[in-house]
Amino acid sequence: MTAVLQGQVALVTGGARGIGRAIAKKLATAGADVAVNYYNSHEEAEALCAELRALGRRAISIQGSVGVPDSVDEMFDTLRSHFDRLDIVVSNAASGVLKPVMEMGLKHWRWCVETNALAVNLLAQHAVPMMKDGGRIIAMSSLGAQRAMPGYGFIGASKAALEALVRALAQELGPRGIRVNTVSAGVVDTDALAYFPNRDQLLANFAQRTPAGPVLTPDDVAGAVYLLCLPEASMINGHTLVVDGGFCISG
Repeated sequence: MTAVLQGQVALVTGGARGIGRAIAKKLATAGADVAVNYYNSHEEAEALCAELRALGRRAISIQGSVGVPDSVDEMFDTLRSHFDRLDIVVSNAASGVLKPVMEMGLKHWRWCVETNALAVNLLAQHAVPMMKDGGRIIAMSSLGAQRAMPGYGFIGASKAALEALVRALAQELGPRGIRVNTVSAGVVDTDALAYFPNRDQLLANFAQRTPAGPVLTPDDVAGAVYLLCLPEASMINGHTLVVDGGFCISG
């Protein structure tokens, strides 16, 4: 791959595993130095950074909770001690509670919305002062933002809020040359999917209804993030790019 992102610096939250890991590797392969944020996965984050350094990139791991303002402050203090600029932010870290909405309460709502939606705004507030014209902020969503899924109500609502925030940020930051977009992924078989009680059913349904093929991989999603980072994507702003092989158009 041509190093089209050479000299750029990317921050990927939730970057130690799954889709976040694939995104970090994709951006590094394209030339970017990478800060890998994690919450619990210290060993995985360090192992990934070692891989990225082997590619000739600068890479650091930063522990932090993206939905907690003080923690995000500390994350960026660490980031600024290693890098004097930031070109790409991928808000990938996510969490939530898989229960019917009738069983959920205020603490569940805050957990979902603060980690999945508020984080985008916190990251943008800290990142923009480090960005030059042409910066990219990309938030990771899911099909649950638009579709009702059993047990996914609060998470889906938080993802819908995320997409609304992306549109607002795109409008506010567009005049500065900073593009803000969302990548919404279909069903990807990562560690996170193991927490779904209907995991096997989700995978089988996706495989049956997806015209482009039965399996969606983290690398497929990472490729979409990479596309939005390219100079050729400079007029894509406030958009939700769906990466699901055509699942959502199949009835």
